[in-house]
Amino acid sequence: MTVDAVTLEVARNRFAAVAEEMGAVLRRTAYSPNIKERADCSAAVFVPWGEMLAQAEHIPVHLGSMPASVAAVIERFGDGVEPGMQYAVNDPFHGGTHLNDITLVRPVFRRRRLVGWAANRAHHADVGGAAPGSMPAAATRLADEGHVISPQAAAAGGRWLAEFLEPLLEATRTPDERRGDLSAQLGANEAGARRLVEALEAGGAGRAETVTRALLDYGEARMRSALQALPEGAYRFEDVLEWGDRDLPIRGAVTVAGGGLTADFAGTAGQIEGNLNAVEAVTRSCLYYAVRVATDPSIPANGGCYRPLSLVAPPGTLVTAGPPAAVAAGNVETSQRIADVLLGALAQAAPDRVPAASQGTMNNLLVGSAGSVFYETIGGGEGGSPRRAGQSGIHTGMTNTRNTPIESLEAHYPFRVVATGLRTGSGGGGRFPGGEGMVREVEFLAPATVSLIGERRRHQPWGLAGGGPGACGEDWLLRCGRAPERLPGKVTLEVRVGDRLRILTPGGGGWGR
Repeated sequence: MTVDAVTLEVARNRFAAVAEEMGAVLRRTAYSPNIKERADCSAAVFVPWGEMLAQAEHIPVHLGSMPASVAAVIERFGDGVEPGMQYAVNDPFHGGTHLNDITLVRPVFRRRRLVGWAANRAHHADVGGAAPGSMPAAATRLADEGHVISPQAAAAGGRWLAEFLEPLLEATRTPDERRGDLSAQLGANEAGARRLVEALEAGGAGRAETVTRALLDYGEARMRSALQALPEGAYRFEDVLEWGDRDLPIRGAVTVAGGGLTADFAGTAGQIEGNLNAVEAVTRSCLYYAVRVATDPSIPANGGCYRPLSLVAPPGTLVTAGPPAAVAAGNVETSQRIADVLLGALAQAAPDRVPAASQGTMNNLLVGSAGSVFYETIGGGEGGSPRRAGQSGIHTGMTNTRNTPIESLEAHYPFRVVATGLRTGSGGGGRFPGGEGMVREVEFLAPATVSLIGERRRHQPWGLAGGGPGACGEDWLLRCGRAPERLPGKVTLEVRVGDRLRILTPGGGGWGR
């Protein structure tokens, strides 16, 4: 049975709308500002065998790795899944990415027959561990970073299972917030399950599988066509992560041939006793993102379009870490550098599409004080592209969150924002300049434990085609009566009432002379 182009396009948008509605439900019912205001969450729907059917336009590092979570649930529970069940996972070595990102996966049934999966992922501000925010800068093992959830049953009939919920609430410093955010995730999947059944029935129940398979095949065909338009060859690029005074190389070789693409990370530094390690699911998400940037972002973002893409990476490296490695910054920072390396290589194959380097970091700020834990990432400069200047003060690369509104931040946490604005002159020069970074300064109104995890503090975001680099980021601690103290890019420290933290985020690289 053939499926015509109109039917495919209608189905594509219908399934994407299901995922978008899931995300809206999650954000509107969440408890924490991190999810409600900053939108640190993502949603997608999947076919019964686990390929992604459609995603919302949320966070690349979430969405590209979410199939691993669904696959882990399928592997763990197989044919034993039942209607009304929801499953949870955050274990980076069994379908997760880092411990803060808890994924809920719900099987979707129609008349007792499995017809798909609804899944959403949200970043929880604290899941235990050695420091508030569960991303301690000095972590060396996964156990330092908080509560681990290997694939397990989490809820049945809309009610939490005690064996899932109670250990998590005991581990976290903010149990009420965790319960509220988890309940929002539960409701988002329930809404997604209902809408997915409606979407499948709208095209005719008898044709549902035919249409979904055709949509996946269409995604594959579009991607292969886009790859065939690139010149065949091998393209190499290298960049570094900053770990103390050391530079850790990430080396990538992208080979385009025969309507397929392979990314090979041979020569990348081995995993470390630090938290910059990334698991394979994160690296795959970077590959998917970079290829979409370099080809055609209008290609349907489903499992089919990823079939022509292959990943080769030796186990035990920064991009394919194994247990018991710490991985918190691997998800938020190493992912940015993996994407930069892939884009640097793809710029040689698609110079008319790939932008210069954006800020290359998420500028993670975590603040824990009595009764609260705050987490945010801070925007910076976007790289200039062959068609326009980079945007300023936005989230780039593997993240797609918002900047936390000052009103929400000050209403929920014991500190105030002294300054927020653009960092003039931080974007790289060029025909199309890089975007400006940001200035964010906060004053603490209560003693707190602060963690900073950032990159591009020593190495500038690179320009392309003769464009100049963006400015490095800087982090400063301002204590009363003392000279300003420049902080390392990755640090956990104690602050007192009246202390101020000033964060200057990197600018984007420029494109063209």
